[in-house]
Amino acid sequence: MDFQHSPKAQEYIKRVSEFMKNEIDPIEESYLRELHSLDDKWVVLPIIEELKAKAKAAGLWNLFFPNESHGVGLTNLEYAPLAEIMGRSFIASEIFNCNAPDTGNMEVLEKYGTAEQQEKWLKPLMAGEIRSAFCMTEPGVASSDATNMEATAIVEGDEVVLNGRKWWTTGIGHPNCKVGIFMGLTNPEAHRHQQHSMVLFDFDTPGVKIERMLPVFGHYDEPFGHGEMTFDNVRVPLSNMIAGPGRGFEIAQGRLGPGRIHHCMRLIGGAEKALELMCKRAVSRTAFGKPIANLGGNRDIIANARMSIEQARLLVLKAAWIIDKVGVMAAMSEISQIKVIAPNIAQQICDAAMQIHGGGGLSDDFPLTGIYAQARALRLADGPDEVHRGLVAKFELMKYRKYMAEK
Repeated sequence: MDFQHSPKAQEYIKRVSEFMKNEIDPIEESYLRELHSLDDKWVVLPIIEELKAKAKAAGLWNLFFPNESHGVGLTNLEYAPLAEIMGRSFIASEIFNCNAPDTGNMEVLEKYGTAEQQEKWLKPLMAGEIRSAFCMTEPGVASSDATNMEATAIVEGDEVVLNGRKWWTTGIGHPNCKVGIFMGLTNPEAHRHQQHSMVLFDFDTPGVKIERMLPVFGHYDEPFGHGEMTFDNVRVPLSNMIAGPGRGFEIAQGRLGPGRIHHCMRLIGGAEKALELMCKRAVSRTAFGKPIANLGGNRDIIANARMSIEQARLLVLKAAWIIDKVGVMAAMSEISQIKVIAPNIAQQICDAAMQIHGGGGLSDDFPLTGIYAQARALRLADGPDEVHRGLVAKFELMKYRKYMAEK
């Protein structure tokens, strides 16, 4: 198992880092200040489209796609350090067209979509012309168990009828969000993991309604946001169903494997940013006649943060390596492990950094609250910590089935 960056990965690390340094870092603070000063924050400011055009022209586009016909042909292991670099910024992923949930939705359409679906939705997503959403979580049931899903996707002749309520649907506030993937119950009599289907829908379809946008710690994450939607007898062509009836869970497993570690890769970048800010503050501020770094247990806090990041990064790379070499199913334990570890260490490091920053750490003068909110939310998104720990334990105990049976 060799985690040395390939020559191709090293080239893109250099190019992405330079683009971040020269194009994104100098404008991000002023961009966020301008956006947050607007009465209507659900807009795309011109600088974002300008930077997207520059990234595309530089060949730094759709970097997450392992398929060279759609991206630059990087493996998951090669993409990991690039996602980490992007994770230091709130806007970089969109600029490189590597933002969630679009990455996962593009992977679904590339792997499972028909030629018609790819032409209508995948091409404009790959071009960054539209944004998308993924509608799975529901407010009325414990969505940690997706088989609880109550929303329905019923086949009626040559149509599929969608009904139900979804929430925490990311990206629906974006003015360019035009298509979504709806997961719903199609056949309650089938095997529990063959009851659900995934269906594409346009946001202007009759019966599709955004009920409200949901704040996270008081912030709405404009212009993407997270919202609650209702589907009232939404009729779409049967050709909008992805792969066929009852294949929703199969598609979800294929989608959420790489997507989960993309989140973890970005979180490591966020944790690195928080540690960097913490160290700069610790050596540049004095209290009681000493640098803050020399007060209390701050040196231990800094050391533990560094060790936690290194451990998490190695586990992300291992999970990515297994996915590349064997496939998603072989990496299920590692994916769940890092899905627990990455947001927890990022949250802990952000919390420590906020403490060292004092009152400023709680403000928007520093990006710490935003990184913290992302990390805390991702302890629930794509499955809560408890579900992932349960899966890790399941795989671990499977090694002892023979022993347990004999006893």
